[in-house]
Amino acid sequence: MRQQPSSPLLVMLAYVSFISLGLPDALLGVAWPSMRGFFHVPLDALGTLLVMFTTGYLLSSCSSGRILAHINVGSLLTLSCLATAASLLGYALTPWWGTIVALGVLAGLGAGAIDAGVKPTSPRVTAPAR
Repeated sequence: MRQQPSSPLLVMLAYVSFISLGLPDALLGVAWPSMRGFFHVPLDALGTLLVMFTTGYLLSSCSSGRILAHINVGSLLTLSCLATAASLLGYALTPWWGTIVALGVLAGLGAGAIDAGVKPTSPRVTAPAR
């Protein structure tokens, strides 16, 4: 089976997707002490945010096969990057902790779809005949 070459736009989108995949995690690691003080939440409130992120991640990664049956990989990656960007913008702009938690689901949806969308779809490798 011959593999089609990837378009430069799709390759660039894959790179942007990898950056979008890591941004929410890096943001929370660096900004959590300031966020905690701003929202006046206890240390364990981060657990709620991470659970919501994980919920979104699992929902999108488990349903990515169904989604990819209806749209192509480029569209999935574009929508996922937009979801991640919207969640990060919301993190920066909202003054309410409940909105941050809800945006955690959106960030997880974007991250899960990116992770599932950039997996290579190559044919099965079989053992060589003896």
